[in-house]
Amino acid sequence: MEHINDPWVQKAKADGLRSRAAYKLIEINEKDRILKPGMVVVDLGAAPGSWCQVAVRRIQPGGLLLALDLLPMEPLADVTFLQGDFREEAVLAEFEKLLAGRRVDLVLSDMAPNISGVSTSDDGRMMHLAELALDFSASHLRPGGSMLIKLFQGAGYVEYRQAMQKQFGVVHARKPQASRDRSAEVYLLGLDHVPPSR
Repeated sequence: MEHINDPWVQKAKADGLRSRAAYKLIEINEKDRILKPGMVVVDLGAAPGSWCQVAVRRIQPGGLLLALDLLPMEPLADVTFLQGDFREEAVLAEFEKLLAGRRVDLVLSDMAPNISGVSTSDDGRMMHLAELALDFSASHLRPGGSMLIKLFQGAGYVEYRQAMQKQFGVVHARKPQASRDRSAEVYLLGLDHVPPSR
């Protein structure tokens, strides 16, 4: 009932958006201007596609949006989607083929594991996904690129933020209005990517 009565859920339906999560990206983009025409954007954990809906409109003309998720996603115009497990090297290699050597301007990650309710387990699985996303960004972001990722404010959060600060000139924490008050989720935005020295 909470979900059905949620004003953000109702607004998403009225606006033709696939989930309430769209408003989180809209708010962050309005504040930080991370989406621009012509960008190469990667959306990790993209299903059901609401972040893709927001991003693809804002990177045209000339933008490229590649999306990946373990779950299926209904097709969206101008979005190239690959279904597969981000944790598997074969899936990642196939996804990298889609990039065809292009450097990425922005990595988006709204990924989360299935929540068990056991915070130590959930935090650990969330951090594993987040670390994979940070590794992906280190390998594929252009110098000066950006990354926006969802985390839980639990075990490993401080260390993860420190790891991001080594890769980005600036790291901001963002808690959009569309995040539920009781939710431990927070978004970290890394700007001005500094590629790791080989």
